[in-house]
Amino acid sequence: MRVVIIGSGIAGTTAALALDKAGIDVSVHEAHPCGGADIGAFLTVAANGMRALRQIDVVPEVGFPLTSLRLTGSDGAELGSSAFDDGYRCVRRAELCDLLRSEVHRRGLPVEYGARFVAAEHDGDQVAARFADGRAVAGDLLIGADGLNSAVRALIDPVSKRYVGQQVFYGYSDSAEPPHEPGRIDMVRGGGSAFGYAVSPQGRTFWFSRVPAPSLDGTEGPDAMRDRLLTVLRPDATPTADIVAATDDVCATNAHDLVPTPRWRKGRMLLIGDAAHAASPATGQGASMAFEDAVVLAKALRDHGSLDAYERLRRPRVERNIVRSAQQSTALTPDHAERPEEVERLGQRHAEAPPDGDPAEWLDWNTELPV
Repeated sequence: MRVVIIGSGIAGTTAALALDKAGIDVSVHEAHPCGGADIGAFLTVAANGMRALRQIDVVPEVGFPLTSLRLTGSDGAELGSSAFDDGYRCVRRAELCDLLRSEVHRRGLPVEYGARFVAAEHDGDQVAARFADGRAVAGDLLIGADGLNSAVRALIDPVSKRYVGQQVFYGYSDSAEPPHEPGRIDMVRGGGSAFGYAVSPQGRTFWFSRVPAPSLDGTEGPDAMRDRLLTVLRPDATPTADIVAATDDVCATNAHDLVPTPRWRKGRMLLIGDAAHAASPATGQGASMAFEDAVVLAKALRDHGSLDAYERLRRPRVERNIVRSAQQSTALTPDHAERPEEVERLGQRHAEAPPDGDPAEWLDWNTELPV
């Protein structure tokens, strides 16, 4: 069996590694000339994501471990704390992508850069991916792992990304000195924002802030964005404004998700990762869900030669993550009118039809997936 993967980001590279371990021939095709890693942003890899990576013999050493979480309010008072399961890490997205791509190259899997996917054609039991330069690559399965703006999704289920009503700011500071403990991520429920920060063993503060506001239009400069964020944070009796003020480069982006897509596959084409089920960033599970996708997909093809088990097991789980993120986004953004009805509808759907089995079993490489 040969699988053609569109996209060399987190989902695409992990899928290539998992499928290769399952004995399946793969090739990866990336539109950007040098991989197109997201520059600057960071993410957390949760215990479930680390568990999935271990199944395909990848143990990230980039970033730093997170062992606990503390939640505080806008007045600085602690609202609660909890310990993390073993394995959480805080890592820059670009570093994680580089690590995964390096492992793909180390295993000798073919990766083609500068290959912009434009179309697909079915021919009997094959599907051919066509690229902007006129070339075509055929396989038994084409996987769209090309993210939120997926070109493959446009051929399967053309659902557009949707702004969730939040701007996301992020940055790093080597001079901020917020209260912290090694391995702890601090979440601050501010008066007008959700803010999180963690301090690396080297003393660098990683931070983000989600602020309800109209979408960014690209006309506002970095200094103006910093000043606007500081205006939101300064009324709170927390260290958040000081962290931002001590940051040289403040970056910002718009938060998007997808309406749960009715179709993940069509013919011999399949969507995985954010191309299929992008959630708003509130739960911090985007990377971990993509890692789970890769392992369960490889096992479904290895054990049953079919995508039925993959979709039956994955869809309820990832859509529950969309629900949780939507609920948190709605709480922060009460004027986002579409959200409450959708959250209620999807919540009822999943309450009535929970997935079978234990996700830890689905991820265990040596355990056969249920039919």
